[in-house]
Amino acid sequence: MKTISISIDHPEKEKIQKIVGVLKEGKTVVIPTDTAYGLAANALDEKAVKKVFYIKKRPLFKPLSVLVRDLKMAERIAYLDDRAKKIFKKFLPGPLTVVVKKKKVVPDILTSGQSNIGIRVSGDKVTKAIMQRIDFPITATSANLSGKKVPYSVKEILKQYKDQKLKPDLIVDAGPLPKIKPSTILDLSGKKPKVLRKGPLDILR
Repeated sequence: MKTISISIDHPEKEKIQKIVGVLKEGKTVVIPTDTAYGLAANALDEKAVKKVFYIKKRPLFKPLSVLVRDLKMAERIAYLDDRAKKIFKKFLPGPLTVVVKKKKVVPDILTSGQSNIGIRVSGDKVTKAIMQRIDFPITATSANLSGKKVPYSVKEILKQYKDQKLKPDLIVDAGPLPKIKPSTILDLSGKKPKVLRKGPLDILR
């Protein structure tokens, strides 16, 4: 696994460009987000998505959510009604994943054959800089092996993957991250909003 360090507050342009290049090649990158370290790949590239499942040892029946740049990118891959748009604009970027109906452009493997997709916009500067330079969503799953602890440092990630045959192509080290819970997941695919996972945002108060 190749590792590069990056400034969490002032991400260096040349390093962002390197990360972008790796993602465009269909490879996997561990990146810092506003919750924890995530395992990113082109969410519209079926082979890249498969790599994420295999690297994490994640069961194929457990869908992956995605990070998008903005509402415009979200609407390219999913159907957002007025309610979803309102919540999107109010709470994102931030630790919230909204679940909506996906469009055909999204590979079935990403959503485990389900018709819904989880979408998020990360508020951290590294992810924001990456998303400004690509025209596709990326996977938003945490970088841990399935069943292991969510990682808030590269040290934890290296320890988990030490003896694994399949590993991420690149690890981006921004130092230890604040221990924030994984994002709140809000299902907007039905008539009534439903919280599927409680996180930092208490959205239905």
